[in-house]
Amino acid sequence: MSSIDRSQSVGGTRTYEVRTYGCQMNVHDSERLSGLLEDAGYVRAPESADGDADVVVFNTCAVRENADNKLYGNLGRLAPRKVSRPGMQIAVGGCLAQKDRDTIVKRAPWVDVVFGTHNIGKLPVLLERARVQEEAQVEIAESLEAFPSTLPTRRESAYAAWVSISVGCNNTCTFCIVPALRGKEKDRRPGDILAEVEALVAEGVSEITLLGQNVNAYGSDIGDREAFSKLLRACGNIKGLERVRFTSPHPRDFTDDVIAAMAETPNAMPQLHMPLQSGSDPVLKAMRRSYRQDRYLGIIEKVRAAIPHAAITTDIIVGFPGETEEDFEQTLHVVREARFAQAFTFQYSKRPGTPAAEMDDQIPKAVVQERYERLVALQEEISWEENKKQVGRTLELMVAEGEGRKDGATHRLSGRAPDNRLVHFTKPDQEVRPGDVVTVEITYAAPHHLLAEGEVLGVRRTRAGDAWEKRNAAEQTKPVGVMLGLPKIGVPEPQPAVASGCGCD
Repeated sequence: MSSIDRSQSVGGTRTYEVRTYGCQMNVHDSERLSGLLEDAGYVRAPESADGDADVVVFNTCAVRENADNKLYGNLGRLAPRKVSRPGMQIAVGGCLAQKDRDTIVKRAPWVDVVFGTHNIGKLPVLLERARVQEEAQVEIAESLEAFPSTLPTRRESAYAAWVSISVGCNNTCTFCIVPALRGKEKDRRPGDILAEVEALVAEGVSEITLLGQNVNAYGSDIGDREAFSKLLRACGNIKGLERVRFTSPHPRDFTDDVIAAMAETPNAMPQLHMPLQSGSDPVLKAMRRSYRQDRYLGIIEKVRAAIPHAAITTDIIVGFPGETEEDFEQTLHVVREARFAQAFTFQYSKRPGTPAAEMDDQIPKAVVQERYERLVALQEEISWEENKKQVGRTLELMVAEGEGRKDGATHRLSGRAPDNRLVHFTKPDQEVRPGDVVTVEITYAAPHHLLAEGEVLGVRRTRAGDAWEKRNAAEQTKPVGVMLGLPKIGVPEPQPAVASGCGCD
């Protein structure tokens, strides 16, 4: 029996599955990988396939501790399936592939393709070459071959989309390996970005998230320090574009013109993810972060003055080498002052190849754990208090797809407020679709979500809802499923102890 016969293939077409780890940049890259494979004739495998696709692609992250162990564990579980199904192929890409290169096929010789962050467009060619030559193909480009947004795409959402405005990073944070793997910052031309946004809106998209490793440094590569604020304002002039978000900025590059653009652009949402990492000046210096506590809190104060209802989220690393109890108390001080809506908290872990991994005074695990638990408890308290302030407010929600894990049991629907807070609301008598907009009154607050338990005050059907309906109807005619269960595009979930990004912005 051929490999086609023994697989989840449909009508002679080979199937694929993409497994994504890490930051929003990887999620966006996975959309491109899916688009490339579908452009080459592959079909998305059903969710129930669970590794039984003809091609399984791992898009990896190298930021978190044990990322390599997780990858090799997953590869090991696929090894017997591959033996029993000749013709099945496994590919590994992303940051860990860029870092480990030949190590992957040495440790897992059943892998067929290894590709890097700079040459994701080569995946279909490398798969075919590996099949014909019957040997592993390892190809790691040292510089970007094609900007990801120029590649075919298979978006995970009909109503919201990532739009990449830059790749790479010029910072040298001592805990971060991303610049070594993604390279120096490279900006897209503003006209190309706006053309993509306009094309997405024409397809029915009503929310976009501008994406970059250091998104507000946009312009450094093209010689315009105000390029990012100009881009925000230009997005405000695009008819049909209802919501604009961006992630992740760096405090160093967060200038007053960006705050003004956020406040004055009607479709720029009152939401800001601003990585802190530490509240201690000595630790920030050791991290090679180019701001200090006063500068950071000053930005928060300016944002709140210009946009009073802004929800601000952050990233924090606990237990960086040399962090004292006094240093940690300074982090808690900033958390109390800034009153973040959510914080994505990380326990520091060594990453080979980073300066921090070689620093003295690595903090014992027990100390890091105890500090981490104190930070999480404080932030949980603040998140709940801040959410309680939303009770009684009337908000417009963009109806979301798949974000309310208990919606089926509670007979509720879920949506995102303008500030990106997750709201579960009573299902109205009138049909509403993902991408449509409903008006509700908030009646209850929990630390990580809000409830609108009364009747929906209004329903507005949108072009985005039409796009979802059209896409959903088309997918129903296909013989296989299409959704990966990845984070929903443009509306990343706010969870307190899970990476919102690389943790390195």
